[in-house]
Amino acid sequence: MSIVGSRGRICSIATSVVDVRFPSGLPQIRGKLIAGDSGQVVLEVVSHLDSETARTIALTPTQGLARGDVVLATGEPITVPVGPELLGRMVNVFGEPIDGLGALTSPQRSIHNSPVPLAQRRAVTEVFETGIKAIDLLAPLQRGDNAGLFGGAGVGKTVLIMELINNTIARYQGVALFCGIGERCREGEELRRKLDESGVLERSVLVYAQMNEPSGARFRVGHSAMTIAESFRDDHGQDVLMLVDNIFRFIQAGSEVSGLLGRIPSRLGYQPTLGTELAELEERICSTSSASVTSVQAVYIPADDFTDPAAVHTFGHLSASIVLSRTRSSQGLLPAVDPLASSSSLLSPSVVGQRHYEVAQAVRQVLAQYEELKDIIAMLGLEELSREDRRTVNRARRLERFLTQPFVTTEKFTGIPGRRVSLEKTVDGCSRILDDEFAEISESALYMLGEVDEVKRP
Repeated sequence: MSIVGSRGRICSIATSVVDVRFPSGLPQIRGKLIAGDSGQVVLEVVSHLDSETARTIALTPTQGLARGDVVLATGEPITVPVGPELLGRMVNVFGEPIDGLGALTSPQRSIHNSPVPLAQRRAVTEVFETGIKAIDLLAPLQRGDNAGLFGGAGVGKTVLIMELINNTIARYQGVALFCGIGERCREGEELRRKLDESGVLERSVLVYAQMNEPSGARFRVGHSAMTIAESFRDDHGQDVLMLVDNIFRFIQAGSEVSGLLGRIPSRLGYQPTLGTELAELEERICSTSSASVTSVQAVYIPADDFTDPAAVHTFGHLSASIVLSRTRSSQGLLPAVDPLASSSSLLSPSVVGQRHYEVAQAVRQVLAQYEELKDIIAMLGLEELSREDRRTVNRARRLERFLTQPFVTTEKFTGIPGRRVSLEKTVDGCSRILDDEFAEISESALYMLGEVDEVKRP
């Protein structure tokens, strides 16, 4: 049991791993310790080596510490401030402001919380409408669950994240929370500025552990962000959209911590506790009777190997996969969601309804056939195709353009007013294109608009 204010002395320092001897009683596992002349070094207890020695991991740099230095047990776990005061702010793993806008006075809460019991979770499977046509039609998100966002640099990932934040705030009157794990300083500053320019920063919270921070901070920042999200869901009844970039860096930080602690590595060098550590974070994302936390997580696949343990364990927690295509981005088909590679477990008649399911399957089939015909068109030309194949190409090209969409967050740059499109209007528009209602209309008339009724007919 933790003894508040008990003092120990450092007996060993190995980079971020610090062993502390407490003659008067050991602090609890996951207890917070402070060290250094001004208490600037924060340690977290991860194990007890014997009856007097605690092994800790540092969440701040350990420069300046030496053997024999005094360490104070606080008697409590690491905590972060929670509540509406955090809206519009950028904080670190401890909830301390890093935006230069002054200190926070909100109540504190432990970052280590148990998942909501199954009996208290919302059992109904519900679609989380984003207002983005390509996602809602082909890869619908589940309210209170996880979705993966796959995409390299320059394909519109940040813009898509900002639009998701904007639409969540507009439709659900909710809160957006961005968790940057191992982010570059430049990326954090750019995102904050863009959110401010698009007018959604005041309903957002940004939590960062930058890549130059110790592995302990990068390993715990996800828990800090999750605690803040839970407070908005449970205390204020608000829907929360939690965006994580990048969940692989959380696993990577856990692997670094495991190696520093001297644990024997598992397959491909990953920590033996990989599955448990990931589940501790992911299982806290859920819906309750009053509100929900829905997560969209950027996922990096090491060496494009989908059998990598990090990828396998991550996929086990995802209900939808949104894949961004560089090819579509270069063609101006924005958002660059790949309609054939993206998928969702919700896309079944029992969840989304028979009409949505049939239209989505028909759209996929037409686009897949068009993909197969592209090589023939490139070699022989469109005129050499059969009449039915030409109709397929005609539908596919119109569907591709209809699934593009101007975003609210890019209005200042494109001059095109942003559009949020309901799922019903999206399904209706695709159904009418499949029925060849717009076969005689120029395909460019369907590009970058909202509902299909906005098409300007000659």
